[in-house]
Amino acid sequence: MILIGQYDSPFVRRVGIALTLYGLPFEHRPWSAFGDADKIRVYNPLVRVPTLVLDDGEVLIESHSMLDYLDSLVPADRAMFPTAQPERRQALKVAGLATGLADKGVSLLYEKRLHKEASDVWVGRCRSQMLATLVALEADRAESSGAYWFGDRVGHADIAVAAALRFVAEAHPGMIAMAEFPALSAHAAQLEALPVFQKIAQPFIPPA
Repeated sequence: MILIGQYDSPFVRRVGIALTLYGLPFEHRPWSAFGDADKIRVYNPLVRVPTLVLDDGEVLIESHSMLDYLDSLVPADRAMFPTAQPERRQALKVAGLATGLADKGVSLLYEKRLHKEASDVWVGRCRSQMLATLVALEADRAESSGAYWFGDRVGHADIAVAAALRFVAEAHPGMIAMAEFPALSAHAAQLEALPVFQKIAQPFIPPA
């Protein structure tokens, strides 16, 4: 498989971490949707990352569909999304909130960097949505006493949250006071200390 995209993207990073934890061999092509658009367009007409090229040449273009596919390649007891309800829908919800947080961070980044004057209304809306999401994730994590969100090993929800928090902190330094979210801060710190999270990482590079 070929994973296209830079690891400063929380979406690319979550797929790279999952591939590594599963021990699935892949080639990483750290292409940028801005600087390497022509290269990416060959595989993905949307020119977005992550893009995952499968061994048979089929291309997946959205991180959740990639993780769903990767889960199908391992035994059910190793899948990092729970298979039984209600844990499965709960994990999907946490991961969805985390990726939504990252999406808002990306929207806010583009608003600030690609326009001469950012819209105060749009900036305020994105920031309020991000803070509300953090409040919801904090409350959910505080209710979980396990080492990880859904059990005793890393899952996709854990990865999504950690990747999103790192991205937001690096793309928007000082915007979020993480001291107000102690459960999330401790959770992210625990994960970022793991070798795979240190390996599959890249300092944030603002779009040119």
